[in-house]
Amino acid sequence: MKVWFRMVTRHYWIDRIEKAWGKRSVLWLSGVRRAGKTCLCQSLPKIEYFDCELPRTRRMMADPEGFLESLRGKRIVLDEIHRLDNPSELLKIAADHFPNIHIVATGSSTLGASSKFRDTLAGRKCDLWLTPMCLRDLADAKQTDLKHRLLRGGLPPFFLVKNLEERDFQEWTDAFWAKDIQELFRLERRDSFQKFTELILMQSGGIFEATRFATPCEVSRPTIANYLRLLEATFVAHVIRPFSARRPTEIVSAPKVYAFDTGFICYYRGWQQLREEDLGILWEHFVLNEMMAHLQSREIGYWRDKRGHEIDFVLAARRKSPIAIECKWSADGFSPINLAAFRTQHPQGENVVLAADITRPFARSYGALPVRFENLASFIDELKLENRS
Repeated sequence: MKVWFRMVTRHYWIDRIEKAWGKRSVLWLSGVRRAGKTCLCQSLPKIEYFDCELPRTRRMMADPEGFLESLRGKRIVLDEIHRLDNPSELLKIAADHFPNIHIVATGSSTLGASSKFRDTLAGRKCDLWLTPMCLRDLADAKQTDLKHRLLRGGLPPFFLVKNLEERDFQEWTDAFWAKDIQELFRLERRDSFQKFTELILMQSGGIFEATRFATPCEVSRPTIANYLRLLEATFVAHVIRPFSARRPTEIVSAPKVYAFDTGFICYYRGWQQLREEDLGILWEHFVLNEMMAHLQSREIGYWRDKRGHEIDFVLAARRKSPIAIECKWSADGFSPINLAAFRTQHPQGENVVLAADITRPFARSYGALPVRFENLASFIDELKLENRS
């Protein structure tokens, strides 16, 4: 794959790294494979880069104290740090004894998901999750065609390359298995795991039932549950759990599972060009990615009752009324039926419709039901202000 994505400076994420360094000297930068962690780190000003995949780099770090002593006062990147025998030891020593060294350590999984990390460094580091490309990244890339983003996905090399080929997806899948799953988790039964991953990508956005995957993957239900945990730990899948007050009419336990990237969804569904009917589900995924990028959290729910009414996403911060979010490619496609059903169970809170064709926010009432129509950028700005208050 010929890539040009190194030329894109992702200012939003650089700013978040700088702010994180103002709180802690050690930053754990995680994200799905090829989300752009390496290029982001190399674009930081006055940075020294160390690739832990290289044997000579690992030999340099065999004596963590000696290695860090030579870097006092510097800003460094420790890329693919899980390749070290004891990566958390080096980061712990750095946080405790070399606070004037600013470190970004990268990995493709949550810290502590693998036995490689014997210490989660609680209280010693900041965390930053680099998601697939968000709206701010599209602006930096000077490519704001949303349909292009939905079809190609948000991994920079897939989004920016001139000609995306089928083998690029297969190469990603092979590297994900070899470098993330095998190295971090020592999983066996490659065919079963990859079949499960393929099914998750194809059926993304649906309610998850482990028993439906056990037979085609030829494994047990507990194994399917473990596979899902690994996909979640490596950011390939997001488990969205139901929001409820545990009323008899509500779905309270069945999660929905969303794949990490719209490009992979399109590939596994065989969509080489997008039809109008494809845009709604992909827009829903893009909205989820945007919220996760800015909130830095997967604590987002959905709502469904036993009569089939459903709300795409629910944001429910502690001691705050839930925000109900409906995602529509076009605002004209909105019907208030589902929001009205939700508010009979949960009367307090804002009702928001996020549509791709809204340029200027507006409000409308459906009887006693007030609804705010927003574009995604303005809604995210409001969320960030609310989180700072």
